[in-house]
Amino acid sequence: MGVSTSAPQEGITVVTVDFPPVNALPVQGWYDLAAAVRAAGADPKVRCVVLTAAGRGFNAGVDIKEMQRTTGHDALIGANRGCYEAFAAVYDCEVPVVAAVHGFCLGGGIGLVGNADAIVAADDATFGLPELDRGALGAATHLARLVPQHLMRALYYTSRTATAQELHQHGSVWRVVPREHLHDAALELAREIAAKDGCLIRLAKAAINGIDPVDVRRSYRFEQGFTFEANLSGVADKHRDAFVSSKEDRR
Repeated sequence: MGVSTSAPQEGITVVTVDFPPVNALPVQGWYDLAAAVRAAGADPKVRCVVLTAAGRGFNAGVDIKEMQRTTGHDALIGANRGCYEAFAAVYDCEVPVVAAVHGFCLGGGIGLVGNADAIVAADDATFGLPELDRGALGAATHLARLVPQHLMRALYYTSRTATAQELHQHGSVWRVVPREHLHDAALELAREIAAKDGCLIRLAKAAINGIDPVDVRRSYRFEQGFTFEANLSGVADKHRDAFVSSKEDRR
């Protein structure tokens, strides 16, 4: 359980997230993920990073239960800062990051894949931002990198999800494969990237980030400010409490 790394092949590091039951990351989990991705990218022997997850789904966002059982605003601030660090670590990773997505990719998961360089998805993968239903605002910055602008807005306002095949049609998912083939498909793309000259692939990553039309870090930080406003107004706690209660009622 937690964040682990492995090196299945020369030039490739796999970073795996495992926080049962649904990969809703606690505050420290986001920081651990950021540290693992940064360390992999800083290793001169690594030319590609694969970001993957164990269990039922890729990522269910922040651990709302942790947030609601913590007195004061420390967990909220920690989650916001932790997400910011993890998203930035993926975006700023010195080498390309391939996200291998299965099951649900929600909330903070969108921030991770929206900052990745490429996405390979299982045919059961779904992508969405249930932020409005959870008393939060954010990651529209990253959803906008996956789907066209008006679709992003509709998905954001409704909290609906999009399938891997729909994102493939929009060009943001590289390949959709049966779930049992996801690991191999992600490694196949990673091998092709890792076969390039290590110096040049790092220069290419820096160059592509340099011409990005949107500063994703500043844009996401701007969104986060509205989460704090929602929290101060009391509306955020109301929705988070309702979410936690609904989960407990299903037990």
